[in-house]
Amino acid sequence: MDTLSQTLSEANKDSDRQAGSWGAVLAMSLGAFALVASEFMPVSLLTPIAADLHISEGQAGQAISVSGAFAVLTSLFISSLAKGINRKTLLLVLIGLMIISGTVVSLAPNYVLFMLGRAMIGVVIGGFWSMSAATAMRLVEDHHVPRALAILNGGNALATVIAAPAGSFLGGLIGWRGAFFCVVPVAVIVFVWQFVSLPSMPSERHQQSASVFALLARPIVRMGMIAVSLFFMGQFTLFTYVRPFLEDVAHVDVFTLSLILLLMGISGFIGTVLIGAMLKKSVYPVLIVTPLLMALWAFGLLMLGKWIVVSAIILTAWGLFATSAPVGWWTWLARTLPQDAEAGGGLMVAVVQLAITLGATCGGILFDGIGYQATFAASAFVLVLAALLAFTTMKTGQLTAMK
Repeated sequence: MDTLSQTLSEANKDSDRQAGSWGAVLAMSLGAFALVASEFMPVSLLTPIAADLHISEGQAGQAISVSGAFAVLTSLFISSLAKGINRKTLLLVLIGLMIISGTVVSLAPNYVLFMLGRAMIGVVIGGFWSMSAATAMRLVEDHHVPRALAILNGGNALATVIAAPAGSFLGGLIGWRGAFFCVVPVAVIVFVWQFVSLPSMPSERHQQSASVFALLARPIVRMGMIAVSLFFMGQFTLFTYVRPFLEDVAHVDVFTLSLILLLMGISGFIGTVLIGAMLKKSVYPVLIVTPLLMALWAFGLLMLGKWIVVSAIILTAWGLFATSAPVGWWTWLARTLPQDAEAGGGLMVAVVQLAITLGATCGGILFDGIGYQATFAASAFVLVLAALLAFTTMKTGQLTAMK
């Protein structure tokens, strides 16, 4: 009877996956869009926020730092703290918290409440992305997981394209508070859509899932996390300072700058849509070749960046791979840790957030102290290291499989 029950259970699970749950995947994608838009909205609104709350622009900029800090803390501990909680319920709670965060930030009468609202969005960032790969694995059949992750990250890519310019436009039209509040109705739609489309996903208590930190005892996980950290560090060492580079070296005007950034965003969205097909057979070629190409383009900017057209072409190519690369790493996670995708997701979110912060900080020190040449060269060097570590991760996985 136990065998029969298990067989029926597996059949029902496969039936649920085959039924599509693609509506749920799309709902998750819209959630990613709203989340990323909320996360990076302050970038284009620092000046009016500072003026209205009577603080410096540096203090206003901490709105991004505090959300990142809470994202790291949440991603490290949510898997263990949320044991026994239905994952549908947990996702709905996180989206509800996003709605509260947007409301608090848009109505905040002072800096303390403003930062409290930003801390809330950090919790949502850490929790949502930590569970994204594990949720995709439960919504669709195994061979569709790369496609589901690509769709999910498509919301991320789309938000990256429009968040900053939309924030700036809306801020001038209805004020920074109105700009922040515009995310709230989108989050409400996400909440209703996920409530309707997400199946019940009980916490899988029967599985002896490893903790976030215990996963690091596995060589392939260690190597993979170092590789992904180097990739994001190298990426944001350069990307964070694209605007001052274009303005100071290529001497672009505001319209041309906006056009180049838009091209980067559009190419990144296209790459995110297409990358799923490339990941069906093996993820490692993507993980190895992508940082090598980006390192090459970093040197291209270093040598030829003063010509506007060349810079635009190189940065468009950069966006094509840089924005879609996370899909490759999330697919690697899903295939490497199928039984511990939540804990692994939490670890990856923490690693990525810290790598982005470190890359932006180091890039800024080099940019101010030596110049863009040092920043871009450092980016290329770190990206080459990321490719080497991705290759080492592949070999580690092959050796582990042979034992």
